[in-house]
Amino acid sequence: MAVTAALLAAGCSTGPAPGHADHRGSAVTEVQSSAAVVTGRGPVPRTTLRHWGSLFGNTPGNVDTLASPVEVTLPGTVAEIGTSNSTDYALLTDGSLYAWGLGSQGELGDGSLRNSLNVPVRVRFPAGVRIASIPVDAMPFDTGLAVDTNGNVWGWGNNGGGELCLGNSKLYSTPVRLPLTDVTAVAGASTHALFDSAGTVYVCGQNLDGDLGDGSWHSTRTPAAVTKLDGRDVVKLVASFANSGALLSSGKYYDWGYNGAGQLGDGTAGQASDVPVRVHLPHPVVKVAQGGSIWNNGQTLAKLSDGSLWAWGNNRAGQLGDGRLHRRSVPVRFHAPAGVRYRSLATGSATSYAVSSTGNVYAWGVSFEGQLGDGFLSTTLTPVLIATGASAISSTANNVLIK
Repeated sequence: MAVTAALLAAGCSTGPAPGHADHRGSAVTEVQSSAAVVTGRGPVPRTTLRHWGSLFGNTPGNVDTLASPVEVTLPGTVAEIGTSNSTDYALLTDGSLYAWGLGSQGELGDGSLRNSLNVPVRVRFPAGVRIASIPVDAMPFDTGLAVDTNGNVWGWGNNGGGELCLGNSKLYSTPVRLPLTDVTAVAGASTHALFDSAGTVYVCGQNLDGDLGDGSWHSTRTPAAVTKLDGRDVVKLVASFANSGALLSSGKYYDWGYNGAGQLGDGTAGQASDVPVRVHLPHPVVKVAQGGSIWNNGQTLAKLSDGSLWAWGNNRAGQLGDGRLHRRSVPVRFHAPAGVRYRSLATGSATSYAVSSTGNVYAWGVSFEGQLGDGFLSTTLTPVLIATGASAISSTANNVLIK
């Protein structure tokens, strides 16, 4: 059993702040190395990422709104990037983790409750802890998550829904080890989080609309197992405001939670599910991204093994990419621009993104807070080229980061 009782005794997901009904973001990052720092052991490489959109959290309104990509420099080579509604994260190849953005809920993980909008600060893990991975497809509201090289999962920040599984809703300004081991996949949004621990998917947090997937409508501050996934080989977990999803090694994809506009992709709308339901697609899924930040948005994008692109859910800003504004309760096919092949996908509150095989970044959907990244604040139904030279992308709500 992966849940450790001793850790339990020791003892949010990404969602919008009240009044923020519609948010998205996209970010493409371009890696540029330089020898800006020289020590006695030689030059230390740096990496330049780019981000855009806006941040929000336990602070009035949107903060640091950027309608076009802006550079931020990290003190080393970046291995992975991640985002939350309030904060950006960059994992370096040496196992250290850096954060920048809002910090009033401890989401920077440096022991302070101060913002650091443009200067990355190092997340303070105990001595000897080396981080191996961070969630790419969203983190909980004002909360950070990371997995170390031993398979232990760490969390810090708001924890208002008990999404850190510690049996409480305390704020943590530095990382604390969570009561799960052998963790291989993590995701979170709003006030819930998911963890694949030793082959079982556990959930913690607020159960807004069945998004915990444990067959109940009850919230929990300690780990509960997602039903109908035991013994399945989960390769990726995703999450959004009131939804969750799991991609299996077979290419089958399951989701659960809110279904107001067909977010479950099973042909129904309006009735939520507190257990996983399979989304039927013509070929195995190889890439999936889930977005949404409040009740009036929420969508999923998927790339299949044959290269085709599919989407379902809310579409009131054209975020599904099919050129329409109608919700889709079953997957509908969408297409990249002529001659372009998408390599990876991301989606925020009502804006979607893709990185092409050549590193070009495209965005479509709403841009009230600069989420498109094209310098304008208008909605577009067709993909707009935002940046080049990208290898990875992460988006949560209005916030986008690229590498």
